[in-house]
Amino acid sequence: MSKPSKENTLLHIATIGKTVGIRGDMKLHIKCDFPEQFKENSAFLINKKDKITLTDIDLERLLVKINGIENPQDCKKFTNAKLFTTYEQTRKDCILGEGENFWFDIEDCEVYEDDILLGVVEEVERLTINDYLSIKTDKKLTEAGLPKNFLLPYIKPFKVSIDIDKKIIRVSGAMDILEAS
Repeated sequence: MSKPSKENTLLHIATIGKTVGIRGDMKLHIKCDFPEQFKENSAFLINKKDKITLTDIDLERLLVKINGIENPQDCKKFTNAKLFTTYEQTRKDCILGEGENFWFDIEDCEVYEDDILLGVVEEVERLTINDYLSIKTDKKLTEAGLPKNFLLPYIKPFKVSIDIDKKIIRVSGAMDILEAS
């Protein structure tokens, strides 16, 4: 079965928490690196089908109000609702710094050390303060007795270069990590 295309996939970027106070404020649990997506009158899909608009956004206190909801009783139906956006909207709303990439662009990249294909990035994981590439090891290497998966820190000196268009990441020192896994 083929993987669904990213254009048809939604990104879970936040979850609405419990109500706070008596005016309809709700806690916002952000699940992304781009809080700038949450601005006055921004609309998101919830639970993958219904749309809501957020108002009165306080990113310092992580509080939001949902348009048209004024009291705690009406808020309760939105507790634990997941907020989703699209890849296209994320690219539009989020500004990357020099050398930065969206995690969804890094996924499915082939990972090479010297000219050896080590595997393919399945996902990017944040463990403590660093990002790690979760790599599914290439079949030739697993047949040689190496582990089926391994984690590689996505920082220098391991990360050498990345070409998102060609879906290739070049690394250094990863074979040592793979062999020690």
